[in-house]
Amino acid sequence: MKDVSKKIKTLRIAEAQARLKISPETITLIKENKIPKGNPLEVSKVAGIQAAKNTSQIIPYCHQLSLDYVGVDFKFDGNLILITVTVKAIYKTGVEMEALTAASVAALTIYDMLKMLDESMEIESVKLLNKQGGKSDFKQYFKTPPKAAVLVMSDSITSGKKSDESGQIIVDKLKSEDIDVIDYKIIPDDFEEIKNNLKKYSDDMKIDIVLTTGGTGFSPRDITPEVMKEIIEREIPGIPEVLRAFGQERTPYSMLSRGKAGLRGKTLIINLPGSKGGVADSLDSLFPAILHSLKTIQGFNHDIKKEKVVV
Repeated sequence: MKDVSKKIKTLRIAEAQARLKISPETITLIKENKIPKGNPLEVSKVAGIQAAKNTSQIIPYCHQLSLDYVGVDFKFDGNLILITVTVKAIYKTGVEMEALTAASVAALTIYDMLKMLDESMEIESVKLLNKQGGKSDFKQYFKTPPKAAVLVMSDSITSGKKSDESGQIIVDKLKSEDIDVIDYKIIPDDFEEIKNNLKKYSDDMKIDIVLTTGGTGFSPRDITPEVMKEIIEREIPGIPEVLRAFGQERTPYSMLSRGKAGLRGKTLIINLPGSKGGVADSLDSLFPAILHSLKTIQGFNHDIKKEKVVV
């Protein structure tokens, strides 16, 4: 199975359709409720729902999901029965296989109930009609790559006692998201130095997004949140709430982070933890959806469905 532990949960929707070809006489029998084994559409609907819920037991590499909705609908189209299945779940991976499995089993159930009456029956196709959800739906496109800076606050790294890993993880992630990292700096946990660098990034360099790492804990030198409180003009509490919630499902220490996020001018500043594990988890929860904020800061439309348009 693919490891999806780093993924965020989003609303996943998939729609699949099976096409079952039968004779006009058999369609008449169905409509007149004269099938010896009972109403095939009612039984097929139940079978499709059961199949969707048990897909992971049939398809080896499918994850076990808690489904929020399974809908099975039927339509007569000439000598065809169109079986359309819609599946929804709030999870880390898609529900395409659940929809396809449900459509297949629903078609096979009708086939089984009618096979003694109609030897001409044929399942013509089972196909995915559409799917939604996941990080790909939140991918942003820019004509000019956003500018970013990474600021590492650590006395021990500055003094040479430790090497920086967290900052490099951030740089690599930003580059993978096609963001232009124009500055990467390591400084000590000094109030004025942190303050001056963040002001320079926002006021002078007009950087789009600044990610900091370090200084968000409880030690006497952990002062990043206090600097943020002084310099940001609009706090964004939802971002650190998501970082802590995402991290807390993976480590009990996430709740100890005091990191903040906010705007200074049109620069988005986000504090990440100092540990490389905390940074990696935070980045998994932020990207690519956080890039939508860079467009709203610049005044572009809030409609996520239109965000794939390059601006």
